[in-house]
Amino acid sequence: MTKSDGGFAGKVLRVDLSTGKISTQDTKEKYGAVLGGTGLGYQVLWEEVLPGTSAFDPGNKIVFATGVLAGTGVPCNGRTAVTCLFPTCWPRHLVGSGHMGGNFAAKLKYAGYDALIVEGKADRPVWLFIRDGRVELRDASHLWGSGIRRANLEISQEMGADCSVAAIGQAGEKLAPMAIVANSLSHSAGGVGGVMGSKNLKAIGVQGSGAVRIAGDKAEWEKLITFHLSILGGNNQHVVPSFPTPQSEYYNPGSRWVGEPGKRWGAADPPVEITGNIYDLNRIAYRTNSAAFFLGEGAWKHTVRGNGCTACPIRCHTVLKVPAVTTKYGIREVAQNTCAGLLFGRTFFNKLPGGFKGQTALEACMVGMHLADDLGVWCNYGQLQRDFLKLQREGLLKAKLGAAEYASIPWDKFESGDPAFLFDILPRIGERRGELGHVLSLGTGGLFSQWSISEEYWSQDPDAVYWKMGHPKHHANEDDGQCGVIINTQYNRDAQCHSHSNFVRNGLPLAVQKKLAAEIWGSPDAVDAVGDYTPMNVHKAKRAKWSLLRKELHDCLGLCNWMGPWVASPLKERGYRGDDSLESKFYSLATGQKLDREGLDRMGERIVTLHRALTMRDMGELNMRTRHDTVPPWVFEDLSGAAPFTKGTIRMDRADIGRAMDLFYEVMGWDKATGAPTAEAYARLGLTEVGTALQARNLVPKDRP
Repeated sequence: MTKSDGGFAGKVLRVDLSTGKISTQDTKEKYGAVLGGTGLGYQVLWEEVLPGTSAFDPGNKIVFATGVLAGTGVPCNGRTAVTCLFPTCWPRHLVGSGHMGGNFAAKLKYAGYDALIVEGKADRPVWLFIRDGRVELRDASHLWGSGIRRANLEISQEMGADCSVAAIGQAGEKLAPMAIVANSLSHSAGGVGGVMGSKNLKAIGVQGSGAVRIAGDKAEWEKLITFHLSILGGNNQHVVPSFPTPQSEYYNPGSRWVGEPGKRWGAADPPVEITGNIYDLNRIAYRTNSAAFFLGEGAWKHTVRGNGCTACPIRCHTVLKVPAVTTKYGIREVAQNTCAGLLFGRTFFNKLPGGFKGQTALEACMVGMHLADDLGVWCNYGQLQRDFLKLQREGLLKAKLGAAEYASIPWDKFESGDPAFLFDILPRIGERRGELGHVLSLGTGGLFSQWSISEEYWSQDPDAVYWKMGHPKHHANEDDGQCGVIINTQYNRDAQCHSHSNFVRNGLPLAVQKKLAAEIWGSPDAVDAVGDYTPMNVHKAKRAKWSLLRKELHDCLGLCNWMGPWVASPLKERGYRGDDSLESKFYSLATGQKLDREGLDRMGERIVTLHRALTMRDMGELNMRTRHDTVPPWVFEDLSGAAPFTKGTIRMDRADIGRAMDLFYEVMGWDKATGAPTAEAYARLGLTEVGTALQARNLVPKDRP
């Protein structure tokens, strides 16, 4: 390693489960051009996994990749990208990534590895022991059949308390497509647990005694970290509080910055009262309480603290203590999670006593977290629960299940909103018991195939929020009009992109957002008010491209796209500006390789384009516009009959979305007719060999006059 090689650990660890061979590669020599994270994963799949491979074939490879900034002092650096052929992608398995937080990425870097590539299949259950340069496959027969918590406990007892364990539960062992791998108990990557199970890999325990070296000036590094902290908001980079306060010029009731001074973490021992102001960098974690945001004021008295990932001061995982659940349901009184994971249990019900922000709802969340995080069941951004409710509401469960199985389900508990219902439904799914458990464990696409249900039927229902390829929308037109629609067309799973929504939902007044938009994307017309959309323009297309590049860059650098980008801030004296070059500044200081914002964005564009190429190759499809980048019918409908571009509706106009795709393909340098990257685009991004390989398969557009 040279002086300009800071940030990288230096090696990629490769484990062949079929042969037991363990080897390493030089990171920079082999994978330096893709930064790490998803980019490294895409390169491995492009070079080493054959088209037509199934997610559960031994030939599929699963890549746990950190980024250059993982394990450093950069705020929000705790992400690990887990890339493979994705088992819930329908009707064929294509490239996808799960993204987990926690401390796994940092521990892997401290052990000396930027990534772990797992290939083949063990002939018996194993777990992978990593302690610095010592790497071993160990027998996991005693752990097989147990949940994630037991695997964590026993491996931690064997390795030591300072290890990080990424494990699967029963769902992964049973090869459920809807399975997770989780580290730090509740930090999970959805959809990839079954791939680990198919390889007989129960868990990975990692312990490292090293550090990540920073190549640049240390004083400049610390100064930049302090600046980064100063422009942080709350969860999802909401930069104004949800309550009026003299410390802030603006407030917005929809903000996730709910930590009003005087609120208390009531279950802390002793209780902690929220204090501080926007300039107090040691009190940032007081701003966010996901439980209070989603479950209401009653959650404050049950809050122990915030929890989160390596070097994250926001701590979006809320730790809750609810003694009643031990008495009523026999589970631990403490649990933690955020967002959809926090709400896992609540969203299985149509109604709950006291409403969806009452005590029973809180108890349902606790039961859901306890069961799902242990069994290793994925909610697919809530699509699992929405599918279940739609199947029940429309009589499909009664029609499709045998009479005996249907009668065995405690529907009285479901109808009354009793959280005890979850003790029946979640183990069915996690253990793939019965027809219902099997079908729900497949994911939405598997449901279509198993029960001969048309995708068109599902995609017409706005309540199902199904998008395509077995996955739901993720911050689409309900948040960001055409920009959100474009982003939701691009991936083979839910988009997992927050770059755009974190900006439009940051809480600042529209006039301030437009001023920032003009500086970043060239026009105030790059952004609309939520639910008050105007016709498409090229600046929105540029913002859609920027959003995708930032999402992919964050997944490659190891940064959290839930908390960034940081283009807005709470600071009035900065005109509420953040810093759009923050990622490139950190990259330059960490590695010693000077790279400006535009240069880093080109690297991001290269990685986005490689994902596109890999998808096209494995689909065998040139016409991505009509065969991949599809939009569900519900996007073009409004139950009240409101016309597109009417204030208050999220309904899109078909012709306008067609124009949106035209403009997006144009700013990407892709062919408008097919949505495929051109030979020039591949060459411009240093992907000439990729373009040549696709050209041989007739997957590069012909030059048009």
